[in-house]
Order: sequence, then C-alpha cells, then structure tokens
Amino acid sequence: MTETDPTSLLQHVDDTVRADAKSMIRTARAGALSVLTGSPAWPSVSRIGLATDIDGAPIFPMSDLSGRTASLQTDNRVSLLIGEVGAGDPLAQPRITVSGRAELCVQDHHDRVRDRYLARHPKAKLYIDFKDFSLWRLNIERARFIRGFGQAYALAAEDLITKIDTLQDWTAAEAGAREHMNEDHADAVLLYSSVLAGAPQGAWRLAGIDPEGIDLALEDDHRRVWFDAALSGPGDIKSALIQMLTQARKTKAQGDETP
Repeated sequence: MTETDPTSLLQHVDDTVRADAKSMIRTARAGALSVLTGSPAWPSVSRIGLATDIDGAPIFPMSDLSGRTASLQTDNRVSLLIGEVGAGDPLAQPRITVSGRAELCVQDHHDRVRDRYLARHPKAKLYIDFKDFSLWRLNIERARFIRGFGQAYALAAEDLITKIDTLQDWTAAEAGAREHMNEDHADAVLLYSSVLAGAPQGAWRLAGIDPEGIDLALEDDHRRVWFDAALSGPGDIKSALIQMLTQARKTKAQGDETP
C-alpha cells in the first residue's frame, strides 16, 4: 500500500488563512504546551495561560514548581496547541499547533510581557510576581493550522508574526493608549466590541493594540477586530482608533435605521 504524501493534502495559504490563524492565537486564553523533560527526554504536556506580545508571539507565565522551567533551560524547543473544543466532532473544530523556541523574558522585555499578559488576565496579578514565576515568549518557527476536515495548512513564522522594527518603540505607546481608552473611552470600546466584533453588551476592555488590530476582552470572551490597513508605527494608533470608532458609529446608525 502506497503511503500518502502529507504535503499533498495541504491547502494554499492566503491572507484570509493568515488572518484566521493569527486571530486564533491572538484571542486564545489558554493552550497545551509540550516540552521535553527527563533523561532520556520525553514530551510532557500541560495547560498554560496565554496572551500575545505586540508582534503576535505567544507569551505565558510558568512556575519553577512545575519542573518545566528547568526543562526549557536544557532544551527550549516547544510546541503549543491552541483551539477550543465546542459541540460536535472535535476533529472538525479549528486548532493550530505552533512550534518554536521558548525565550525567558528579562528586564524591559519582562515588563512589557507582564503588562500584556495582565491586560488579558487581570486575576493573574495575584500570583504573577511570585518568586517562582517567570514569563516566557514563544518565538514561532512553524505552525500547522487546521480549519476543519480537509482544511490543513502549513504556516511559516512570517505568516503569523506581525512585522515590527522594534518592540520597544511600541511598548509605551500601546500601553498608554490601551489604558486611556479603558479609563476614559469605555463607550468607544463597547462600540468596537458590540458593533465591529459582534459581541454582547458588557464591560469590555481593550486588551491589546498592535499594528494590525485590537484585542478585546470580557471575562472569558476574547475577540479581535482588524484595522483596515496595517499601521506604519505607534504614532498611528490614535488616528486608527478614531477611524475605527467612526466606522462603528456609522455601522450602528445604519443598523438602527433598518426596519
């Protein structure tokens, strides 16, 4: 019996596929992380909380008590499975497995990643600064994206990571804009969520801003809205948010006029 070449079953990757895969990573609350542990090394899988760095790389906290930190210091190759299981056949549900190398976040990188993670998981403030906890970033090298039966895609890092010259240029501007919108413009954040993301009413928060869009969070419900065009730099954040608000108001007004 002739074996099927797995690559022959893969579908063509286009911008829609890239956006769907990025959205799945950007909105994930948790994932299953596989690391190599022991001697000889065997894969070990555990659940981790997730957020994303400004460029879209997964970020997560980890406790030394889990034993995974020591394992990563020996071999930092990891795979991360993302995808919620809903009603119906679990193999018909979308999921993505990203593979790469885990990087310990220190100094300025630690502060940025901590802020981004807490924006998505505010309750993590209870433990994220414990001495046994550290923050990690998964530098993606490749991924396998399954949108459903017969929809398999092989993705490269450039398909998933948003191009940014330097993350530090974005750090202060992104955090400041996010805080300002949540504290002073909750009405605009609600319009982003309810009108553009199709979310139910509630106390939505702006959980992240990046060159390609915004992430929104209300407890366990996390959603994403894309900008019409990628921003050239952090100086474009204000105008992009205003443009998005204008679009949301126009869409809402049109809906209100519909009999």
